[in-house]
Amino acid sequence: MKTLTPAEFEVIKNWIYRNARPLDLARWKYHFEEGDLPAVLEALAAYQNEDGGFGHALEADAWNPYSSPIQTGTAVERLLEIHFQDNTHPVVRGILNYLDSGAEMDGNTWRNVIASNNDYPHAPWWHTDSDSTARSVFNPTAILAGFILRFADRESRLYTRGLSIAKELEEIFLQDPHIEMHPLICMVTLLECMDAAGVQEQFAYAELNAAAAKQITVLLERDAGDWSGYTCKPSAFLKTPESLGFSDNAALVQKELDYILEIRNPEGLWNLNWTWAGYEQAFAISENWWKAHIAIEKLLLLRAFGRLD
Repeated sequence: MKTLTPAEFEVIKNWIYRNARPLDLARWKYHFEEGDLPAVLEALAAYQNEDGGFGHALEADAWNPYSSPIQTGTAVERLLEIHFQDNTHPVVRGILNYLDSGAEMDGNTWRNVIASNNDYPHAPWWHTDSDSTARSVFNPTAILAGFILRFADRESRLYTRGLSIAKELEEIFLQDPHIEMHPLICMVTLLECMDAAGVQEQFAYAELNAAAAKQITVLLERDAGDWSGYTCKPSAFLKTPESLGFSDNAALVQKELDYILEIRNPEGLWNLNWTWAGYEQAFAISENWWKAHIAIEKLLLLRAFGRLD
């Protein structure tokens, strides 16, 4: 069984120390060097605006400094990644305030793209005229609703609204669970937040999980020859042996782990499989930011499945 050797790990670590943003360096230290949680929160807070939302290219494909639902959803993903639980922390309270404000909402859906994105360097899918499959009712609304269920005061107006939004998404998903990769990732995050919040009994939780697991298996690209493109690889969903859908796709996960170890570039890291087709100088910077994020994700995956020596 192929593994990442200690020497190969050290090459990646040194690259991270030389190139990563403070947030990703703090994430690296937290996950792989017993770094402390406050350092991650301090670095994450640098991307938070006074209204509690996030901007400033936290999601590195959009350099808009203003708060947006997508960027705030990315902050939520970072908090969930480190299993953060303190709903009194200023970062968490700020996000809750932003969501409670109703900013950038259409009815019960947070906007996937906001107009001010167009004024700053960005990937084409974050432009207002994009028809990308990443744009859907689930992205990022499902992530933000899950955050509300997990962190908001159960007696608050926001919690009541978040519960209502989650129930709407439940109905939409069960009516047609055949959704694309990015929306499904958001829906799976909502399911995980339901579990963490202990509110499974308020939803058709088992039915939702079964439908999501079935759609994961449908979406997964099984031909490794196509994994170099922007396809749905197993790791999009199957991040640990406990991940939803893993039992039906365990062999495919092992195949991807071999693939991941084979395709490292001369720097010892992994190349992006997308570009912006514009804003070349900004993209060159974002590309490095993404490389650090991707390296952290790859090593977490390899560790979860026993592929780190």
